[in-house]
Amino acid sequence: MKKSILIDFVSLAAMWGASFLFMRMGAAEFGVFATAGLRVAIAAAFLTPILWFSGHWGELQRKAGAILFIGLLNSGIPFALFSYAVLSITTGMTSILNATVPLFGAVIAWLWLKDRPSNSRILGLLIGFGGVILLAGEKASFKPGGTGWAILACLLATVCYAFAASFTKRYLTGVHPLATATGSQLGASIGLALPTFWFWPAQMPGLKPWLALGALGVVCTGVAYILYFRLIERAGPARALAVTFVVPVFALTYGGLFLGEQLTLWMLVCGVIIVCGTALSTGLLKLGK
Repeated sequence: MKKSILIDFVSLAAMWGASFLFMRMGAAEFGVFATAGLRVAIAAAFLTPILWFSGHWGELQRKAGAILFIGLLNSGIPFALFSYAVLSITTGMTSILNATVPLFGAVIAWLWLKDRPSNSRILGLLIGFGGVILLAGEKASFKPGGTGWAILACLLATVCYAFAASFTKRYLTGVHPLATATGSQLGASIGLALPTFWFWPAQMPGLKPWLALGALGVVCTGVAYILYFRLIERAGPARALAVTFVVPVFALTYGGLFLGEQLTLWMLVCGVIIVCGTALSTGLLKLGK
């Protein structure tokens, strides 16, 4: 891997790993919907002028309906679900559950796009979902104060991401990535505008949560999108997808350093199982020829 590609890869993992930390900091003061709404609004404000001067604005106009819809599915809904989840479970565990996106993506592509996986990939699906069951089963509780709903929120968010990937492949193939990225943030902003206004905190949060949401919107969403699509272009989708496996490393590190979160041996074991299963299910690892 070239040095420049490696720098993009590690930088993207670091940014997306930090998103869970910033979501926790923002949601604790702003609440779930305002955190998600401000995140996408800030990202949209950051990306819109870049798209305008790039000369690809016309692509957004031609596919506006599908792109705005994908914004709700790929940003608005999952960002709100993760903002809810990080209030009840650690950012590290949230990031591990987020690593299951390719698992659900493979299943949905199989059922919807008839993209049947090989036997090796099917085994990976079974291993990956087994890891999720082990991780969630040990932690999940639907009693008052339990973490069951937060875990379900994470998994529902990953299903949204997976549907969005297949939807994009079917209806937005050939659209410039910057147009999709910007339009999706605009669509998510429109979809979250009313909930953000309705659930706006009664007391204005201080500077720290505002800075957290600024970093979340500009760095972890806006800049991260640009890096992600550049990585796809320069290194291919398989290597770009592998960043999902590195994100929990940074999220766990940030959570330990800044939030005092502890990594249990069980989380580590389940995380390894999930990552190995995901790598097999996506074809990044193969058994035999």
